[in-house]
Amino acid sequence: MIDAISRRNFLTSAGAGLATLALGRVGRLLANPYNLPVGLQLYTVRDHLEKDLPGTLKKVAAIGYRDIEVGGFEYYGQKPAELRRMLTDNGLKAISTHFTQDQLKSDMDKNIAGAKECGVNYIVLASLNDQDRGSLDAIKRDAEWFNKVGEVINRAGCRFDYHGHNFDFAAVEGAVSYDELIKRTDPKLVNFELDCFWCVRAGKDPADYFHRFPGRFPQLHIKDLKPGYPPTTGEGPAAFTEVGQGVIDWKKIFRAAKEGGLKHFYVEQDEVDRDSLESAKMSYDYLHKLTV
Repeated sequence: MIDAISRRNFLTSAGAGLATLALGRVGRLLANPYNLPVGLQLYTVRDHLEKDLPGTLKKVAAIGYRDIEVGGFEYYGQKPAELRRMLTDNGLKAISTHFTQDQLKSDMDKNIAGAKECGVNYIVLASLNDQDRGSLDAIKRDAEWFNKVGEVINRAGCRFDYHGHNFDFAAVEGAVSYDELIKRTDPKLVNFELDCFWCVRAGKDPADYFHRFPGRFPQLHIKDLKPGYPPTTGEGPAAFTEVGQGVIDWKKIFRAAKEGGLKHFYVEQDEVDRDSLESAKMSYDYLHKLTV
């Protein structure tokens, strides 16, 4: 009898332990959406980086960030390999970096080589120049150029994404520029880093893009939109706020993001109303606890 009771108690305890373990696994999969590290676009804390690069990287890591996107189209006064070492020393990894259109056109090989030295996997075009967005013919030429750039970057062992802003969602000769770029580029060579803020600011739905163009969005920019700002594809007042503090439906976006091909996402806030490290922490804390 004693042995039977002991065995029953053991099995009951074991079952509870397994249930707890299973719940823990589910919780880990839901926190940090899909168990992916919460990334930070360093442009968010550029004011601190200018004053104290090593100290700022340490503080970014202390918040909990692990994936980094290098911003500002440079390496903060360091050689790319040295910045990589500084990131590694703090448990951080540069996954992605941005370049301007002029940088990719004028010295692509040098810039790709620098990105690789920094350990980057994704090379992103931040935006198209104004003159390259004014007509459907211009968009067609952009797409052709994207495919050529993507081919070079892929041969180098990296991936090429286009970032874009709200003006990319404007209609040009009856077509949405952003949609045309997606349709006219080879997914083996070119994909997209959807900035969820700019997409919503333009009156579009990120989840709709994930459904219509599955697999084309391996990277996302995450920042929130203050309430009370109507959609626009043109210039408008700054409407940025910390993730979870605005009107964007992040649960809906992240539920659909896997279909979109999500592999990495980065908090980025162009302008802040408080200390930028405090802002970065607020966004991290929201995303770290987000369940989808």
